[in-house]
Amino acid sequence: MPKSPNIVLLMSDQHRADVMGCAGDTAAITPHMDALANTGVRFSRTNCQGPLCMPSRASLTTERQVRDHGVFDNFSEIPAGTPTFLHTLREAGYHNAEIGKMHLWMHSQHPGKTSWDLIPFMESLGFTESVETLGKHASLKHDNPYSAHLRSKGLLEAYQQMLRDKTYQSDESQSTPSWDASPCEMAIDDYVDGWHGVQAAKWIEEYDRDEPFFLWVGFPGPHDPWDAPAEAREWFDGIDITGPGSSTEPDLTHTANLRGLIEMMQGMGDSATLTPERLTSVRLAYYAAVSIVDRAIGGVVDALERTGQLDDTWIIYTSDHGEMLGEHRMLLKCVFYDPSVRVPLIVRPPGGREGRVVDDLIEQFDVSAAIREVASAPDLAGSAARSLRGYVDGDDPAARTVSISENWGFAAFETNHHKLVVDEDTLTPVQLFDRRADPLEDHNLVADPDQAETIEGMFDTHVRPFLATPPARPHQSLFAAENQR
Repeated sequence: MPKSPNIVLLMSDQHRADVMGCAGDTAAITPHMDALANTGVRFSRTNCQGPLCMPSRASLTTERQVRDHGVFDNFSEIPAGTPTFLHTLREAGYHNAEIGKMHLWMHSQHPGKTSWDLIPFMESLGFTESVETLGKHASLKHDNPYSAHLRSKGLLEAYQQMLRDKTYQSDESQSTPSWDASPCEMAIDDYVDGWHGVQAAKWIEEYDRDEPFFLWVGFPGPHDPWDAPAEAREWFDGIDITGPGSSTEPDLTHTANLRGLIEMMQGMGDSATLTPERLTSVRLAYYAAVSIVDRAIGGVVDALERTGQLDDTWIIYTSDHGEMLGEHRMLLKCVFYDPSVRVPLIVRPPGGREGRVVDDLIEQFDVSAAIREVASAPDLAGSAARSLRGYVDGDDPAARTVSISENWGFAAFETNHHKLVVDEDTLTPVQLFDRRADPLEDHNLVADPDQAETIEGMFDTHVRPFLATPPARPHQSLFAAENQR
């Protein structure tokens, strides 16, 4: 009986979908992502289930919408006993390993714990091997393999001081604005994403078990702070990375409770003091960080090739959510504009195939359903995902008519023509964009009487059926109506 294929899921943090050469960005230096796209399928309209780390990652793991698993912000965890696609892979005989930032456990819920202490929690989700390293900010409070590496090289103290200076938390003094883009002083292989690439390649080279493997590599970048080493920034000498596409600030007139979320993200990103010059500096650091992730991906692919496993391995690249990167004079995420919600997605089958771009609407958790299909794993109870493997094999499934993304108690419903954002608790429409006439989402049409029929039609077809039962939330939204008074 032939061995099942290996599967490598490469997942960065906060990489917006359009910052790749293969996506048409002439400033991006992403040769390894581009190579995967040239020998695989790139999905150009993939939306995450939630434009925030934990909601998105919980959906990918459980194949459930945010409203169904309840992790609607970064302050809750997947409920114990929830089935995951990892459980099904284990049933199918896979060795499930993870290296890097998974962000599936709530950091503030486990004060003083190290990532090693949380291995039993990761095993409960279906991993059989866990090398959890957390994200940049979380490394201040939880020791992990990456902080141990920095400590061994005498780099930890300076790194953590940089993080303290750039941490946006109400209970700490932030001495540096969020748009500060001063580089960290370390070599690329010691930098967080370079180190993760080295560890993932080493893991592949040393894997000697009989079972096929599923390896989930979680790169902590290009997530802020904007700290890419100077060496990587030099790769962009002479390259114009100015932007963004839209400098129109959000119109808050008719956004009701969504106004609080937008204003919170404007404050966290220091939008009020984000000048064009400061934004150019942020964009340079961001593009450099993306290139470091790309370089690490190249190391992983090389390791597969050196060990003779490339032609027996599916490779998937995606990110948990996007990054505003100055669009609408905003940084960071959580809002429902395309740069925040849309994520890169490339799927390369064993041996590769002719490159292809799919422009259909894709829900990100469709990746997990495809992984189960590739692994010949059983069905997953509660799954709302649909496998996208047919796009790779040449047997295209019927296109989705709507894509849904949620966090903080709001939901965005995107169709081929419109995007409608709704307050889930009050069923109030708060944003409407005509995606054909206004692709940059500059004009909120929610209060336009000419759009009333469009809004009611989307409510009938998508919103009310989706919200027919109350969302499973462990606590009230920060932006619930009673908290906005």
